[in-house]
Amino acid sequence: MVKTTLSVIKADVGSLAGHNVVHPDQIRIAEESLRVAKETGIIKDYRVTNCGDDLELIMTHSRGEDNDEVHKLAWSTFCKAAESAKALGLYAAGQDLLCDAYSGNLKGMGPGFAEMEFEERAGEPVVVFMADKTEPGAFNLPLYRMFADPFSSAGLVIDPNMHGGFSFQVLDVHEGTSVELNTPEESYDLLALIGTTGRYILKSIKRKSDGIIAAKVSITKLSLIAGRYVGKDDPVCIVRAQHGLPAVGEVLEPFAFPHLVAGWMRGSHYGPLMPVAQKNARCTRFDGPPRIIAWGFQVKNSMLTGPADLFDDPAFDMTRAKACEIADYMRRHGPFMPERLGPEEMEYTTLPQVFEKLKGRLKKEE
Repeated sequence: MVKTTLSVIKADVGSLAGHNVVHPDQIRIAEESLRVAKETGIIKDYRVTNCGDDLELIMTHSRGEDNDEVHKLAWSTFCKAAESAKALGLYAAGQDLLCDAYSGNLKGMGPGFAEMEFEERAGEPVVVFMADKTEPGAFNLPLYRMFADPFSSAGLVIDPNMHGGFSFQVLDVHEGTSVELNTPEESYDLLALIGTTGRYILKSIKRKSDGIIAAKVSITKLSLIAGRYVGKDDPVCIVRAQHGLPAVGEVLEPFAFPHLVAGWMRGSHYGPLMPVAQKNARCTRFDGPPRIIAWGFQVKNSMLTGPADLFDDPAFDMTRAKACEIADYMRRHGPFMPERLGPEEMEYTTLPQVFEKLKGRLKKEE
């Protein structure tokens, strides 16, 4: 059986009125680029959208993960959109394009991507999450609740195909190493790592019983690539649902809690992750608060049916109200922790320059 690959690739290549929203011309350019790619057989289907100031490319094909042609297509599309941003005088044109030319794979080049190759089931529902003004570790808590917390995913208790648990791949972004931990037996070890969201990131999740892939997360850390602050990572995540995996409702349930994530203004603050409809994915208050959208699809023969805008639902109104309350509370701290990130997360900002400036004035206390 020919496998389907779902590729979700994103980049901030310029935005309207600061770090607010992608310009319609950039959406149009991306749609035209992917339309031609579909006609020429590079991809089978596509959707284009934005979450805040990030241009999002959702593509299906049968070329597998890390495919040169698909990655080159995304890179050229982002470059075209960046040129349009420069012509329009948009803010931070080409921000996430950290290299001068494509070099065979998007790894280390700036754009973030999550890709998943799988054999389609009779019914193949997938949820594509896209976030703005936060980092990949923002998915650690909700993914744990989807795949390891029976208080969130009832299927872990009542679905025989989920009852055996899941295997979580955790990446240490500082050391470039990874480890696989199984739940429920290694849940405490898993939590000990992924609670440190800036360093240990959930990269992928598989069902233990047969190893089928269930979730993938983009893991790009822009500051570690560039050696300076160039914007937060604004991750994407793919989750398969139903048929022995969490139901779509169980996939969405963790986001009813607007948990604190790193990012927000200048990528230097903690703020609540607010689930919103795509039309409301515009980060304005203090460049935020951080937003996340969820698009649901059915996949059949590598073709996409949808999207369903899953957070465009009054059931999340209370969550959004709570997020606004949390945002107001956190902002009252101003430049003080815990609203501002800790020093280990501020190393790519102006804070080290302040320390350097004061070095000659430091005196040892007796």
